[in-house]
Amino acid sequence: MRFIELTLKNHTIVHGFDARNKEIIEEVEAANASKKLVAIDRILSVSENFILIQYAYDRIIYWEYEEDYKHIKNILLQ
Repeated sequence: MRFIELTLKNHTIVHGFDARNKEIIEEVEAANASKKLVAIDRILSVSENFILIQYAYDRIIYWEYEEDYKHIKNILLQ
């Protein structure tokens, strides 16, 4: 399994959907950014502001990251 080191901070957790098929979300504001190793096969998408990562039980998290978009793109394309 390959990993990428990212500096992550604020994030939005999508816990699933309610009975009306509306997303159940939780907004989290972290006091400080922290470095994390993320399994590349869990990354669903990357934009200039967010990286979308899938976790167990179909939970997904939109993370704000501090690295440069082009840097992340280059690592993932290797």
